[in-house]
Amino acid sequence: MSDFYTTLGVDRSADQETIKRAYRRLAAQHHPDRGGDKNRFQEIQAAYDTLSDPEKKAQYDNPQPQGFHFNFGHGFQDFGSIFEQHFGANHPFNHIFGARQARNRTMNLQVQVTLEEAYHGKNMIATVRLPSGREQVIDVKIPAGVNEGTIIRLAGMGDDSIPNMPRGDLHLTISIAPHPIFRREGDNLIREFNLDCIDAMLGKITEVETLTGQKLQVNIRPGTQHGQMLSLHGFGMPNLQDNRLVGNMLLDVKIVVPTMLTDQQRNILRTVRV
Repeated sequence: MSDFYTTLGVDRSADQETIKRAYRRLAAQHHPDRGGDKNRFQEIQAAYDTLSDPEKKAQYDNPQPQGFHFNFGHGFQDFGSIFEQHFGANHPFNHIFGARQARNRTMNLQVQVTLEEAYHGKNMIATVRLPSGREQVIDVKIPAGVNEGTIIRLAGMGDDSIPNMPRGDLHLTISIAPHPIFRREGDNLIREFNLDCIDAMLGKITEVETLTGQKLQVNIRPGTQHGQMLSLHGFGMPNLQDNRLVGNMLLDVKIVVPTMLTDQQRNILRTVRV
């Protein structure tokens, strides 16, 4: 078994901040999602699990002979718990004491991304503090086309408060920040499009910008009406299940009527009134 201090590359006298910095650096370097070795990453995680917990660290630094130590001085511990600690959850005395139902909890966190990040996807590295007080680094890939409320499950990355029990999961719920121009409906992106009333009557070729900053030429047909939706195919959001499928960008036409006409302009309009 490798030495935990050697695994993290720190001295045995290292303080918690030094141990934490070493873990973050190595975890980011060796995470499997970044091409790192899975076994090496698990060694790093195991070392940090022990050295970041003062009680576990003390036991690791000063190992005691194995044996049964029943201590009722700090509250009663049932015999089923004692046997489980020493023989495992499936100990041969389960039929007498009954199996414990304890388990580590699933943790739920919310992550907010911009609409642009939801469009492109995002690799996110963050530090999460667990209920046990330990901090862990998570490396999450948020997929392109992710929807509001999508839950990303990280198995075995949640609560670890109860020793000798499988870790809980970590659920990340995605929230998408409001955008100043676009609103989303499914895979479609909708933006208001102000159109001068004269251009609406006569038609016009104009330019609009997509979410990604691309400039598009749009042909406004004569007689375009207020509230009409103009569809630009394939310039919406990528589909979460299949990024080859892309929604549309919809222009919600708002006819702009001038309010400060001169007398001359009014007279000209009267001559062409239909």
